[in-house]
Formats: sequence, structure tokens, C-alpha cells
Amino acid sequence: MTEATHSSDSPLVCVTGGAGFIGSHTVDRLISEGCRVVVLDDFSTGKRENLAQWKGDDRLEVVAVDIADGLFAPLAAVTRRRGPVSRIVHLAAQTAVTRSIINPLFDVRVNYAGTVQVLEYARATGVTKVVFASSAAVYGDVDQLPVRETVDTRPVSPYGIDKRASELMLHYYTAVHGVATTALRFFNVYGPRQDPSSPYSGVISIFADRAMAGRELVIFGDGEQTRDFIYVGDIVRAITRAVLTNAGDDAVMNLGTGQETSVNELARVVVELCGGASSISHAPARAGEILRSVAAIDRARELLGPDYPVSETALADGLASTLDWVRSTR
Repeated sequence: MTEATHSSDSPLVCVTGGAGFIGSHTVDRLISEGCRVVVLDDFSTGKRENLAQWKGDDRLEVVAVDIADGLFAPLAAVTRRRGPVSRIVHLAAQTAVTRSIINPLFDVRVNYAGTVQVLEYARATGVTKVVFASSAAVYGDVDQLPVRETVDTRPVSPYGIDKRASELMLHYYTAVHGVATTALRFFNVYGPRQDPSSPYSGVISIFADRAMAGRELVIFGDGEQTRDFIYVGDIVRAITRAVLTNAGDDAVMNLGTGQETSVNELARVVVELCGGASSISHAPARAGEILRSVAAIDRARELLGPDYPVSETALADGLASTLDWVRSTR
């Protein structure tokens, strides 16, 4: 490691889960914005190939670690060489609602205790800002749509409960310890690098992978459940704005498009884009799954800045980019 790297004025940003789907896109964006990045990832779902374009680049360092075990030891050697971590994007998580229902203790360890580990490191070392990947799962089934951040949160799964508890812990660390934090409630994120082979992947990546191969698309439930699908590039722009500025300090905000799409409609569009060869079938609904979801995004527009388009990627364009990526991996 060169002395120039250590003395660089560019901020050193830690991205937990940085080899994953959203994490690797975040790394790309941060480096393009002039940051140096250290990724912490246990590679349970993240992939080194997601960061392959930065291999050998002095602006990125990757450490294989389970952040639920703490950040102090794995970051000690990095900060000796590169100087202190300035900001943290906390994306590392167990992301499957169904898995949280099967094994709530694992979900608590990864999603709640892992967040506390991040915040305690930030408090002890003077990190300037922590941006946390929360989820629309904190809401549960709500009566009024679009969902606003002011409604009562009634999560229906351990995953949603642990994300909400993490938000409360962020507020505590801001109020008591002065750590600047922002919680971003992601709605249904999709795009390139979302692993379709995992049963816990987003519905778009699974549908795209199957439709490209002409295989049957399976919809759980009647398919009339709705989601707010937001392209990963739009999510990453918001993450970057929040972590590199004071936008959204001590706040939670939705990140979505404000557009409601049924799973049936999504399946039809994906099949059509892939040539129409795939059939569509239905399977029993999954436990803990909410029926309707769409974000109110007024707060994000306000907090991220009047010039900031919360979502600028149309679903058709995002699907086209995702399908191009699926084709490139075959």
C-alpha cells in the first residue's frame, strides 16, 4: 500500500455486504464519486466477481468477515494503512423473510445484532455518517396506500421486526451519541447482479432467469399482490447522496417509485419481453407475505434535495437492463 493512499483526502467508506447485489453497485458508484472503499462481506451470498472490475485497484480493499462478530478487528489493519473510516453504508443482512420465520435467532444475530456492531464501531471511532438499508417489511400490511413513513409499523415477520428495531437503534445512537444516521426503507429492488439461483432472490430476477430459458414462471398466491419495484441504480444514487452528505440525518425515508405493480402483471411483461414461450402457474401463498405495497416518496424528494429524482428508471427500461445482464451470464 502506498503512502499516497494513506494520506489521500478522499473519504474512506466502509460498505458492509459490499460484494452483494446492491452492495457491489454501491461500491461502483462510490469509487466513481472519488471515494476509497473497504468492503466487509462474509460471501454467504455476495460474490467476488461482482467486484471484479476493481481487482488490483488501490481504491478498493475487500475483507472477508462476518460483521455480526464485530468491525474493530477486521478494520484495524485497514485503518492503519489507509486512515480512519469516514462513513459506513450498512447493507450486510439476511434478506429472506421466509428464512427469518424459520430461524428467527439467526435473523436477530445478523440483522439486529449486526447493526448494533456497526453503530458501536461508528460511535467509538468517530465515523461521520452511517446509512442503513432498512426495508418496506417494517410496515407489514397497512390500510392506507401509498405507505407513508408516519404510519404505525406493524411488521409481520422477524425480518421486518429486526429491521424496525435496527432503525430505533440508529435513532438512539444519533440522539445519545451524536452519530449521524439515515435509514432507507427499500421497497422491491431489482436489476443486474441479483442472483436468480437463490430461492430468496427478488421475483424479477427469478422470473427473468426462467423466462429467458423458456421455463415456467411460478407465482405464489393469486398473483394480485402488488409491489413497488425500484431499479438498483436509483437505490444506489440515493445511498450515495445520503452517505456523502447530511441529507436525511436522523431520518427514515422510503425508496420506491410510487408505482404499484401486481405480480401477475410483472410476469406477463417479463414473458412478453422474453418472447412469450414461458407458461405461468400458481403455488400456495407464502407465510408472512404482505398483500399490497407501494411507497409514498415525498419525504425522500424533500430530504435528498429538490433536484433529486428519487426514481428515474421506468420499469420497462430497468427490466430491459436486467434481461441484458441475464443474457450476458448465460
